Parts: sequence; structure tokens; C-alpha cells
Amino acid sequence: MRLIVGLGNPGSKYAKNRHNVGFMAVEEIANHHNFPPFKKKFNGLFTESVIEGQKVGLLLPQTFMNKSGDSVIAAMSFYKLSPDDIFVLYDELDLAPGKVRVKKGGGNGGHNGIRSIESHLGKEFNRVRIGIGHPGHKDRVHAYVLGDFAKADHQEWLDDLLNEFGRNADCLAKGDGPNLMNKLALAAQASQSAEPAKEPKAEAAKPKGQSHIRQARQAKKPNVPEKGPMADMLKKLFGKGEN
Repeated sequence: MRLIVGLGNPGSKYAKNRHNVGFMAVEEIANHHNFPPFKKKFNGLFTESVIEGQKVGLLLPQTFMNKSGDSVIAAMSFYKLSPDDIFVLYDELDLAPGKVRVKKGGGNGGHNGIRSIESHLGKEFNRVRIGIGHPGHKDRVHAYVLGDFAKADHQEWLDDLLNEFGRNADCLAKGDGPNLMNKLALAAQASQSAEPAKEPKAEAAKPKGQSHIRQARQAKKPNVPEKGPMADMLKKLFGKGEN
């Protein structure tokens, strides 16, 4: 069996948080491949089915993030799995939104869910890091990860990415992390290239060139005084004006 774990916090209060993107991705896999409904098991919500001939279990720990390892080790022990059989999907501050990296082993990057799993399994399990971006300062991290994704996130990358996790879950079922990473990257590139290019603003129409004669004809006639000393002088020079 391949065990795919999504990390997050339980309850509707946290359901749309950035910290719960692991839950979101695993739920999309379940929906896309018509898994049976999740049931309470292993201190979490669990379901199992088959993807591309490979038996797959999906686990959403319900222990809150910093106790995620309790749920994972329970499922791992029951099915007699090795760390290599396990893929953990979770949010990553140090990746740009929508970027995904898959790696076996490594550090926890300060992620409490990963730290908890490491305390039970060691480091040699597969990590699927889903970029959510960084708020810019460490003092803002807590509020940021426990904040909901913005509407723009859903429109610009999140919904498409979750859909691609569902479509390409066979890569996880086969234990092929690099292929998953490649397919997600290609899908993101295709989505960006399909976006309509913004049309440049039309420049204001410039007046057509005119000859000096036409410009002179169109020029406003100067105001000529009809009365007074200047008028009398002009009449003497040029004669009376037209009647």
C-alpha cells in the first residue's frame, strides 16, 4: 500500500486556511478517484481504494498539526509500511505560491506537523511541499498560515493546482515523486500561457500633417478693432472693410 497523508488542522474553523492545503490536496485526490467516504480511523480520517492497480490509503490526521505523527505511525504500523511508502503533503512557506517540490528526507523547516512525524518515523519519508509563499516577516507567519486563501489565490493558481493533484495522483500511487513534480510544473506553464495577453492601450490619434497654407487658412483671424484710433489708422492704410 501507498499511504498519502495530508496535513492540516481539523474543523471548519481551519478548513480554508493556508496551513490546510495538504488536506485540500488529499481530499481532491479522493474526489477525483471516487474513493469511499472518509471514516474515523488511526486518530484521523481514512479511506482506501486503488489507483492504477496500486492500493492507496488516504489519511487526514485529526490530532491537530503538532500531533500529526501519532496518526501517521498508527496507520503505518497497522499496514506494516516503511517510510518509503509514505507521501506527506503540506504547506511550504519558502516556496512561491503554487510551486511544488517532492523530496525524500530532509529537514522540517520549522513545520510542526513534519516535526511530529519525524519524531515517530525518522526523516526518510517522502515530502510533497506545496508553496504558499511567505508573508515577508517572521512575526506575521502565524497569522498568515492560519489565514484563509484569498479569492485571487483560488482563481490564479490554487484551484488548478488541486485539480492537477487529483489528475496526477497515479504518480504518488506508483511512488514516482519526480514525475508528479514534472507534470505539475508543465500544467502550471500551460495554464499561464493560456491566459489572454493584455492588449496594449491604444495611443491617442495624432492629427494628420497639414501644409502651411492649410494651417494658415484654418488659423483664427486676429481680432481687428472696429472703432478708435487703431481702427482709423487701419482704414487709412487698407481702405474700408467689406460691407
